[in-house]
Amino acid sequence: MSTAPTRLTAAQRLLATGLVLAVSLVAFEITAVITALPTITDELGGDSLYGAALAVYTLANLVSLVVAGEMSDRKGPALPFVISIVVFVAGLLVAAFAPSMVWIVVGRALQGAGTGAFSPIGYALVTRAFPTDRQPMMYAYLSAGWVLPSLFAPALSGWITDQFGWKWVFLALVPAALAVGVLAVRPMLQYKPVEMQRRSTRIPTAFGAAFGIGAIVTGLQFSQPWAVAVAVGGGLLLAIPALRHLFPRGVMTAALGFPAIIACRLIATATFLGVDSFVPLAADRIHGARPFIQGFVIIGAALLWTVGQWMRAKRPPASATRAVRQGYLVMLLGIGLTAPVLWADWPLWGTFLGWAVGGLGMGLLFNPTSVSAMSYAEEGREGEISSQIALADSVGFSLMGGIGGATVAIADRTSWSLTGAVGTNFIMAAVLATIGLLAARHIRPKPS
Repeated sequence: MSTAPTRLTAAQRLLATGLVLAVSLVAFEITAVITALPTITDELGGDSLYGAALAVYTLANLVSLVVAGEMSDRKGPALPFVISIVVFVAGLLVAAFAPSMVWIVVGRALQGAGTGAFSPIGYALVTRAFPTDRQPMMYAYLSAGWVLPSLFAPALSGWITDQFGWKWVFLALVPAALAVGVLAVRPMLQYKPVEMQRRSTRIPTAFGAAFGIGAIVTGLQFSQPWAVAVAVGGGLLLAIPALRHLFPRGVMTAALGFPAIIACRLIATATFLGVDSFVPLAADRIHGARPFIQGFVIIGAALLWTVGQWMRAKRPPASATRAVRQGYLVMLLGIGLTAPVLWADWPLWGTFLGWAVGGLGMGLLFNPTSVSAMSYAEEGREGEISSQIALADSVGFSLMGGIGGATVAIADRTSWSLTGAVGTNFIMAAVLATIGLLAARHIRPKPS
């Protein structure tokens, strides 16, 4: 006989609303700015810094999530959240009034530093502020915050850019960010830091990881083999020790328990990006689809990702290991159903349906990894644990984005076909999903 879920207080409902709106703000900002960025580079003559404007956001995000996780544990969540809103708004204003592409890059760095705090603070508050039986649904709500921006932000951003100019894409987000800050901060104030033994800071290590990953991702784009070797080698020397310090011991081997959970989360995000980022490119270059269709092809994955999370939240799995393995299997099926997009005669509606299956798989494993990871969050360590989940997401997206982008860049300057490059990315995604399937055997939530 099922019991009714715990009733939330007015303060908890207000906090939930603020956290979901914060996620929606991030989602809208990312999708809107990416839509406007080609126009920005055209007007400012900044093609050479186009990639930097994308990469610096992710790398600043990586540092910020570690900073926010530590500050949330030591100072409470309200202070880092306020700082993140201020930094984010500063980044929007710098970009809106940028006289050159260099200042766009500076603005994007500040925006990434601001939004990086939202995820670890949100995850930590789900654990601290909500009853255990409502936490899976809260993770589903946070994920659902991406859905509407994914559907409407590109079209709205394009319209604003055409009618008023790209500066207003940034300026329009300023009042939205301030409103989210005012709404969410008040219920956060009641959650104070917990008295605990002071731990050494991980912030310098986070900078090392960001610089290392940045060198790897940048180096993979170089045309000269020696330059690739120097940049990637130096990046690995920086990134590997830093990530080993930031992540729990045993992540590289998916050791039993928490390390395996973080490893599976990192692998899952890399798997998803290995397909999701390159389906629109295939729709453009292989099928000649219009921009609207290119974006529409992957919307099904975003929607079914949320559906998968809701399914897990409504009916929590008996075994986290089984749930994550099922998610990887569905993702593998989705990759297989999406691969025919490489053939020009394949209908794009088939790709829409195929990759929607991949998105469902991601949703099915996302909630179990979040809930299992946060089961290890002892009182006073919620920010640290949540930042490691967000770090896994960031590293997975950054590395696969860099590697996948490198295959496309190589195809652009050699006789290798784009079909071969995108197909290679799909194969890498399938291999990663298979590795994740094996690593999931070691997932164990912390016994209550």
